[in-house]
Amino acid sequence: MPKKVNLPAQAGKTKVKKVVKKKAVAKVKPAKLAKPTKSVKPEKPAKVKIVEKPVKQVKTEVKEEPVKVEIKVEEVKLEPKEEPKIEKEKKEVSEKQTPLKKGFITGMGRRKEAKAGVFLWDEKGEFTVNGMAIEKYFSSDVDQIKWVRPFHAVGVSHPEARYSASVRVRGSGKASQLDAVVLAFAKALSKLDPEFDKTLRKLGFMTRDSRMVERKKPFLHKARKRPQYSKR
Repeated sequence: MPKKVNLPAQAGKTKVKKVVKKKAVAKVKPAKLAKPTKSVKPEKPAKVKIVEKPVKQVKTEVKEEPVKVEIKVEEVKLEPKEEPKIEKEKKEVSEKQTPLKKGFITGMGRRKEAKAGVFLWDEKGEFTVNGMAIEKYFSSDVDQIKWVRPFHAVGVSHPEARYSASVRVRGSGKASQLDAVVLAFAKALSKLDPEFDKTLRKLGFMTRDSRMVERKKPFLHKARKRPQYSKR
């Protein structure tokens, strides 16, 4: 314990000294290093002989039993689908087309991709195109006037009152088909009488219109239609 010191008291003032306790610090001695030991040589590993014993093969027989599979087939009734209109019309036309009578005169006409074959009889009857009446096939008034022109040129005002014909046409559109039919009628009439041939040639019914669709060009929309020009 620290000693207390008595100091003389001054007049009117007293001084008090703070006593600070010192903490005891333990002294640590340094550890002694261990002396190096002698090096020990590693022992050589002992040799071990491995003896492989033959393994006996065991035969296992697996019997495959036949598996019975039962298949049940159920009858499914399919409802007949409605045929499109185009196929129906083709069937109707094929049913209407009857074998041709003998004693007919033929004429062939072409326009663009349309081809028309005419079978003309020198007797009163009907004019049909692909199994339909010619008035229904070429329904417009302009078309009905156009196909009669070769007969009017020859002097026949009412062709149905004197002739009958069966026309078969395919390809291209109705306008081109009509031109092909007119040329075919003119060729058939020219075979009836040589005078008909002269009159029809003078009026231009025997000449084939050789104009065709112009082919499309590269970098253009059509044959001559160009894309719109843009300045900027």
